[in-house]
Amino acid sequence: MSLAASLFLIAATLPASLPTDAATLSRLPVATATLVAHRQTHNCSGVWLADLAAVAGLPKGEALRGPALTTLIVAEAADGYRVAFTLAELDTRLGNHPVLVANRCDGKPLTDADGPLRLVVPGESRAARSVRQLRQLRVVALP
Repeated sequence: MSLAASLFLIAATLPASLPTDAATLSRLPVATATLVAHRQTHNCSGVWLADLAAVAGLPKGEALRGPALTTLIVAEAADGYRVAFTLAELDTRLGNHPVLVANRCDGKPLTDADGPLRLVVPGESRAARSVRQLRQLRVVALP
């Protein structure tokens, strides 16, 4: 099979976006991470982005190879701010860079200013990819 055919098959089978509804989030294991933003530290809880990707059927582990390595998850905020993560960086066997989809920080639901969901990207020097007011997690296959 040609590379173009492989890319087409992968793109055709990908979901348009990852589920972020309360029912899906409640079925996944609760995870925690520390958010450091604007010189403040918050202890946040939610679910790992990699777990949401797995629920949506995105490849992981040994299945994450070849054209699947060009798959992105684009996080979009209410104000149009967007950031991207590759499946490879999220995968525990490749990049092992966890990203939390948080719905609570410091023991409380997120306020309208930050929620209803927020990404927390532990270990990054700047919180630039810790998107607040998360509205959608789009799945994109690069050509």
